[in-house]
Amino acid sequence: MTTPASASRWRDLCHNALWKQNPGLVQLLGLCPVLAISNTAVNALALGLATTLVTTLSGSAVAAARQWIPNDIRNPVFIIIIATLVTCVDLAMNAWLHGLYLVLGIFIPLITTNCIVLARAEAFASRNSVRAAALDGLMMGLGLTLVLLLLGALREILGKGTLFDGAHLLLGDAGHALVLHLVPAGANYQFLLAMLPPGGFIGLALLIAAKNWLDERARRRAAQRASQSASPISSVASTE
Repeated sequence: MTTPASASRWRDLCHNALWKQNPGLVQLLGLCPVLAISNTAVNALALGLATTLVTTLSGSAVAAARQWIPNDIRNPVFIIIIATLVTCVDLAMNAWLHGLYLVLGIFIPLITTNCIVLARAEAFASRNSVRAAALDGLMMGLGLTLVLLLLGALREILGKGTLFDGAHLLLGDAGHALVLHLVPAGANYQFLLAMLPPGGFIGLALLIAAKNWLDERARRRAAQRASQSASPISSVASTE
């Protein structure tokens, strides 16, 4: 049975992972795949979902086995668990999503060394229950996936004038129907700066700036509401 206190904890956990401590916009972890693979929305989405699967399963596995892992060798054991799961994901993508597997290349095996996965295993999963660790891993992975998807969509639209190009690599033949040509295909439009690594840095900086602006606006509105609610109390006190 879920109590109000536990429900509040789950909400805080989700909000912390998706927004307050987003791994891509706040903690700035795993920037190598974020900047390298986010040249299209499909590539970014695929890598984000693969990372989400690994963070969820590794968090659950670490939380389940934490009582039997000696403290002195916990990090090597965590890496072995993560590497095993990444190998399974790598083999599965090679078998069933071979075209996408060739595009993502080395960045699937490199999930093993992604700071996000190991950091959540060390900082959260090793200290909490399986359920909490699984939710934390899922939300952290989805937070990264959201950043990857937004960055990939931004760079693809500006760089190629398309959206979801290559969706067939992820969804099969049905993915062809999802491709949007925002610029006519015959125009041969290209903006290389958006597709090259500098475009990744610029796009990520814009996303971080947008998040900081939204946070600042929320703080100002909260302070304004607090001052408005406090003003009637102060006026009553002065009248008395």
